[in-house]
Amino acid sequence: MKIEVWSDIMCPFCYIGKRHFEVAMAQMSFRNEIEVVWKSFQLDPTLPVEPSGETVEQYLIERKGMSAEQTRGMLQQIAERGKAVGITFNQEKSIPVNTMQAHRMIHFAQERGLASQMEEALFRAYFTDTKNIGSLEVLADLAENIGIDRKEATDYLATNDGKEAVNSDIAEAQKLGVRGVPFFFVNKTYAISGAQPISTIAQILRQAYAETTHEDLNDSKRENDADGCGTESCDI
Repeated sequence: MKIEVWSDIMCPFCYIGKRHFEVAMAQMSFRNEIEVVWKSFQLDPTLPVEPSGETVEQYLIERKGMSAEQTRGMLQQIAERGKAVGITFNQEKSIPVNTMQAHRMIHFAQERGLASQMEEALFRAYFTDTKNIGSLEVLADLAENIGIDRKEATDYLATNDGKEAVNSDIAEAQKLGVRGVPFFFVNKTYAISGAQPISTIAQILRQAYAETTHEDLNDSKRENDADGCGTESCDI
């Protein structure tokens, strides 16, 4: 069974959704039969490659049209949601930056069977450790920490390799009508949008597996949207 997951490193609900997904996956007796493919999505491709000094709060207020009160309230709610699944959010100190380089590194890691580990490392670096995930040095550090040869990672980052794959993922998401992330596509049949509850994800995984192994696949089915981030804002 194949599950494709679109996400962006700057999306807090992608981090929460990843954690929910992993917990649900751990409950599945058939988890070793599931292939997970991580796909790229950019909430804001106009962000600069180098940090501008802008905080997340300023970014949401100025670029997304949110009020200061709305922004602080949202960040607080996200922090509380994170605690429930073992995530520490320090978004008030996170560094908004273009995520293209980070997505390239995920593709690089995926070729080595380490995409999930790279996703986790990047989320933690951005949300918890508040590192600059646009920095090639930081990305090389993260790659090395999950077992990738540092020189290979550095050489890769010095090229434009992976950009075409990132843009292809984004184009595919647009064709599917993906409005926000996280977005899970199970066997190209079940679409799970947003950070759905663990129980919901588990139910869909079991149903998809049953249909894959015992029944003909039905037409594509989309789960109701849950908390997630779109190109305009994060919804909670």
